[in-house]
Amino acid sequence: MSERVAQGPAADDPYRAGFEEAAIGLLVLSADESVIAAANRTLHDLIGWAPGTLPGRAVADVLGGGPGDRQIGLQAGLQVWRRTSGSPLDVRVSRAGRTLVVEAVDVDVAAHSEANSEALSAAGLGEWRWDRATGLLTLSRRAARILGRPPGRSVSWEDMKTSLSEAELARLSALIAEAGATGSPYQFDTPITVAGRTVILRVRGQAVLGSDGEPASMVGVIQDITTRVEARDEILSRDQRLRVATTIAKLGIFEWHMLEDQAIWENEHMYEIFGHAPEDGTIGKAEFLNDILHPEDRPAVRKAISRALREDGILQIGGRIRRKSDGAWRTIDMAGRFERDAPGRLPRRLIGVVADVTDRRLAEERQSLLIRELHHRVKNTLATVQAIVGSTARTASSIESFYEAFVGRIKSLAHTHSVLTEDTWQMASLENLLLNELKPYAEVTADGGAEGRISLSGPAIDLPSEIAVPIGMAIHELTTNAAKYGALSNRTGRVAVEWTLEPGGPAGILRFSWRETGGPPVAPPSRQGFGSRLLQRVLIAQVQAEVTTDYAPGGFALTMRAPIPPRNDSLNPLV
Repeated sequence: MSERVAQGPAADDPYRAGFEEAAIGLLVLSADESVIAAANRTLHDLIGWAPGTLPGRAVADVLGGGPGDRQIGLQAGLQVWRRTSGSPLDVRVSRAGRTLVVEAVDVDVAAHSEANSEALSAAGLGEWRWDRATGLLTLSRRAARILGRPPGRSVSWEDMKTSLSEAELARLSALIAEAGATGSPYQFDTPITVAGRTVILRVRGQAVLGSDGEPASMVGVIQDITTRVEARDEILSRDQRLRVATTIAKLGIFEWHMLEDQAIWENEHMYEIFGHAPEDGTIGKAEFLNDILHPEDRPAVRKAISRALREDGILQIGGRIRRKSDGAWRTIDMAGRFERDAPGRLPRRLIGVVADVTDRRLAEERQSLLIRELHHRVKNTLATVQAIVGSTARTASSIESFYEAFVGRIKSLAHTHSVLTEDTWQMASLENLLLNELKPYAEVTADGGAEGRISLSGPAIDLPSEIAVPIGMAIHELTTNAAKYGALSNRTGRVAVEWTLEPGGPAGILRFSWRETGGPPVAPPSRQGFGSRLLQRVLIAQVQAEVTTDYAPGGFALTMRAPIPPRNDSLNPLV
């Protein structure tokens, strides 16, 4: 632009027609750039001013704002000016001295300012463009670094294909073709080999259709998401390992949000433990403490929660809960940690795990009972062996006969213990249980006959293993007591055992009678020893039997009525 135009065209200036009729907006500034010296018709139309009204007006009327905004608005590049209505207008400004060339820009162009290039680079995005005419990809500097290629028109699509596997190339070609046919945008993630290593790229693009309706070019951005994908895969793998571990351990995972008193149950084991269906929802602290937890356990649990909140430690509690599905009481252990937004502030949530330990607690109690029973049985066994020694010695005529009789009785005793400790499915004969316990006390004469100290009478009854063991334990206890204090503790006492099967229950009612005679005078015990307690517990608690005892002076007697459970073939290991 000549200096004459820069000073503003005169009426008879030969350049006036060109200035006024230019298809782009032209504006000439005053020497101090505060006033519009001249403006053509296109610029008036562009910013919505009546023809001839801009010259002589302050630049601020067009740009708005203070001096700083005015200086920015007059610089070259994408700028925001103001229409007469006050609405903003995106324009591109080119400048030569005090002459400005002003063009309206599309909103997409306005959004893609030079500053956007820095933002794209900071976000790890590189721009690309593919032209159908040349078959070449034009890469921005960032895109070129990602792909390990020179920037600009440096690589063809045919060359890029060699970095993809055949299966991946087929998948991407179909996806791009479908999107190109409609001009819709597309996105995909794909592994690609760059400089000998595999990277994961996220590609976004869109076809630009030509006049023939076919894609004339494609434009888009790429991003290296390898690190993000690896981190995501590691998180997913860690989460999967955690879920596998909690599934195997049957742990429930939960979050409790304190302010809302709402819980989030992270896996299905939480619903199983509390007996909830998914549609039942979860439970908060108030419902847990007031309705679900056993009343006797509530004070200890409240105290543990208060202590964990005060000391900022791990919460560890245990107690009994009533399961919703069947109303059964179950014992649980719970552990968790409170999370705080900042030190000294109230916790925001509790993250923890829950385990149903009912079976484990029962097993521990059963183990404790069995250990005590083992100690007791060992003492009783030693007493039994002592009694067998005495009984055998009184009738033996020689060392050889003593040895033979003694070994036979010890083997019989060992067989009884073997029956009692079997842990497989079987049916045990009641008569065999009695014989194996009482046979060692049946005095044997030199000709092999028995003195008849033991009398057994009753039909053949096979007991399922679930009651054969406790009844066998009871028979052992009765026998041991008789050997220690009752009819089997001298040479004149006798034991009579009778049993019958009465109707009732799923498999009948066993009526069992044990009566001792001829022993020392009997008196009721002054206290209940462990053997007596075990006898009551075994018969009443495990067999659901009705037990009556009689400590008559002439001899101890016991009567028991016990339901026989049906045979359970599912317990048979041979099936």
